[in-house]
This record gives sequence, C-alpha cells and structure tokens, in this order.
Amino acid sequence: MKQENEVIFLAGGCLWGVQEFVRHLPGVISTEAGRANGSSQTIEGPYDGYAECVRVSFDPGKVSVAELVQYLFEIIDPYSIDRQGPDIGKKYRTGVYSRDPAHLEAARAFIQSREDCANIALEVLPLTNYIRSAEEHQDRLTRFPDDPCHLPKELLHKYRTRLSFGHSLFRKR
Repeated sequence: MKQENEVIFLAGGCLWGVQEFVRHLPGVISTEAGRANGSSQTIEGPYDGYAECVRVSFDPGKVSVAELVQYLFEIIDPYSIDRQGPDIGKKYRTGVYSRDPAHLEAARAFIQSREDCANIALEVLPLTNYIRSAEEHQDRLTRFPDDPCHLPKELLHKYRTRLSFGHSLFRKR
C-alpha cells in the first residue's frame, strides 16, 4: 500500500531562504511560503503573531520528521530567540508546527537527543492557523536567485541535484 505524503510547517527566519533550502531536500514533494499560528485569516493588516514558515509536503518513506528537523538545524541558529541572521522580530522565530501530534513528538525527541537541548529556542507547537504568503514570496529565491538572503548559496543549494527542477529550469545553455 502506498504511503500518503505528509505535511509539516518549518520556520527558520526569513522564509525565502528556508523555502529554497527545503525544496531541494530528499523526500520533499513540494513547498509553499506562508505564515503559521497568527491570529487572523488575512495577510493584510498589522502583525498578528505569526511566524514566517514553509509548508512542506514530504514522503515519510523517504525522509522522517526527525531528519527534516535535523536539516532545519543546518540553516538556523537554534539558540536565537526571534532572530535569524539580520532578520529580527517575533515573526522570524524558529519553529516546527504540525496538525499531527506524532510530528511534534518526533521533533521534540530529536531536540531532547541533543547535548545542547536545554539551550534550544525552537518552538514545537501544534499548528493552529496557516495562511499562504503572497505570490511575490513564493519560490522567491528560485525565481530571483540574486535577491538577498542571509544564507550562503552553497548552503541553500547543498542538497540540490543535477536533476532537480530548479537547476534544469535556470541552467544557462
């Protein structure tokens, strides 16, 4: 029986870099830029408590939640509160959000397995609200690879393969 894809929401500061990094990971089916756990149903208006995040559809037969969190740790400062690189504010906090309690348990177990677990500031919470970001933020660094990002390109594309969609689409001929 074929296993269904699952969805998890990862926050790691500015969503442009997080989405570009995550979209190339093994087992990731698709990504979408968005906002997690805000209090409103709109992207208009004042800040409502959300965290910039990436909705990640993944094949659990190819990548586990613990592995996804481990990958996230490659691009975040897990000790920083409300800041990643030059981006400062509550919306840039780090987190793992899901509607599936098993995902949250796996993320917490990964964190607890680390020697530095007491110092980690990553939120692990149920997803209470999700809103897709505006079109201008979707796949931003794929469409505009020279836009600024606090993550170096070597790290952003660490897992990109020669056969990936982004590479073949933007390769110079």
